[in-house]
Amino acid sequence: MKTIINQPEDVIQDTKKYIIDTARQFFSEYSYLGVSMNDIAKKLDITKAALYYHFTGKSEIYEKVLGEVFDDLSLTITEVMNEATIDKKLYKLIKNYLDFGFKEKNLIKALMLKLSPADDQITKCIAKLREQVTNLIQPVMEEVLVSKKLTNKVDSRLLTSMLTSMMDGLLLEYSFFNKKINSAKISDQIIAVLF
Repeated sequence: MKTIINQPEDVIQDTKKYIIDTARQFFSEYSYLGVSMNDIAKKLDITKAALYYHFTGKSEIYEKVLGEVFDDLSLTITEVMNEATIDKKLYKLIKNYLDFGFKEKNLIKALMLKLSPADDQITKCIAKLREQVTNLIQPVMEEVLVSKKLTNKVDSRLLTSMLTSMMDGLLLEYSFFNKKINSAKISDQIIAVLF
């Protein structure tokens, strides 16, 4: 793959998309710290200079990857709104989140963990995306509280935080021990514990 200075905009965008897709696979498998620009360039069979033609560095690529992951996770979360009952919405929300998190492993871990202070820009990006995930889940939690008549007893933001923390902790544990996840069974158990 050669880089030409005066490429049409659609070719440049296709190339950037290809780079981001390749980097996403690497980051999901090896994490941000486990991937270098050289690794990405080698996988793409291009020079690092060609890679730097399209992106200023690894952090810019990572932020683009995280943006795509968030977009995909958002779709996964918002599709639960099509379910007929709140019980089905809650079950599907948890199951979808766990399935997605298990598939994306290190990228979802990034939404949970802080990086070193040197990665302040990425940490801010992750914090922003994390807040957006919470904002997507909270309406379902509010609906659950209304259906269970708990609106005066339980704060929906706290419940959302508890649920996401529980799911994130499970994803970390399963990833750390390299265990397969049974999202259907775990979803039932989480619902039983919380409600």
